[in-house]
This record gives sequence, structure tokens and C-alpha cells, in this order.
Amino acid sequence: MSVLSPARERLLATASALFYADGIRAVGVDRVIGAAQVTRATFYRHFPSKDDLVVAYLGAVDRAVRAVADAAPEGAARLRAVVGGMGEQLCTEGFRGCAFLNAAAEFPERDSPVHRAVAAHRAWLSELFVHELAVVGHPDPQAGAAHLMMLRDGAMVAGYLGDPAVARETLRRGLEEILAA
Repeated sequence: MSVLSPARERLLATASALFYADGIRAVGVDRVIGAAQVTRATFYRHFPSKDDLVVAYLGAVDRAVRAVADAAPEGAARLRAVVGGMGEQLCTEGFRGCAFLNAAAEFPERDSPVHRAVAAHRAWLSELFVHELAVVGHPDPQAGAAHLMMLRDGAMVAGYLGDPAVARETLRRGLEEILAA
């Protein structure tokens, strides 16, 4: 991967923080430009549109999840690492739910580049769950992966609206029950 320019890094970091905290549609390009302290020309040199910036933001979140998966050995250890990372995320200060679920709610049009980025991440995550469950010999990796995805989605909402520690523990227990099947 190529090294990002300092201005592009600043734009992406600023947009990521603002989009996650305040919502994507609520944050305009002018706000990102001002907070990142770049010119409008610099913004458009790096991101031809706001959608391009949003897709880059989601790409960064996707790469972070993939890095957790890539760092763990296959099978149960990888599932525990990924699910554990999600559980830890639930308990962080300022947690506002899943960046992908939030983006999907704001960009419901299936042909939107943002919605396609969300769908691509979810397809990868589901495939990861299926693969790792097959590695551990789960009797129905597809069904187990669907169950785990639903648990993950529910935990993301419960971590935001309820007690994050309970959501994290429920997600962890759910994974262990799926692994024991």
C-alpha cells in the first residue's frame, strides 16, 4: 500500500472522527476541510467527492478488522480475536455503534458506493466466519456464520444503547456456543 500524503491522512482522520461521532450526512465537506486545515483544492485532489471520502473512511475501518483477523491463527483463535476485538470496541469511550451499520442506515441505496463498501465488508466478514467455522469442524458453517453475524450486529446496537460490558460478554458467550456446536 502506498504511503498517504500528510494532507490526505489528516483529511481521512478528521473525516473519520467526525463521521463516526456526528453521522456521515450531518458532516459536510466544508466542515471536514476546516477541521483538517486544508484547502478545498487539496480536498478535491485527494477525494473527488464526499462519497469517495466516506468509502475511504469505511476502507480504513475494514482494514483494521482485517488486520486483527490476519494476526491470529486460523480457526477458533481467529474467531476469538475478531469477536474479542469487536467486544473491546463496544466498551470504548464514545462508542456509537458499528461504522458499517451506521453508514448503511444513512446510505440505503444499494447502488451507492458507500452501500457497496458496507456490503463488501459484510460479505468478507461473513466469508471469514464461514471459513473459520469450517476449519474448526462446525457441522453447518453457513448457519453458524449467519448466527454469529446476527450476534455481532445485535452486540453493536446493544453496546451503544445498553450496557457495553453485557453486550461484549453476550457476544463472547454466543461465539463459544457456536464453537461448541
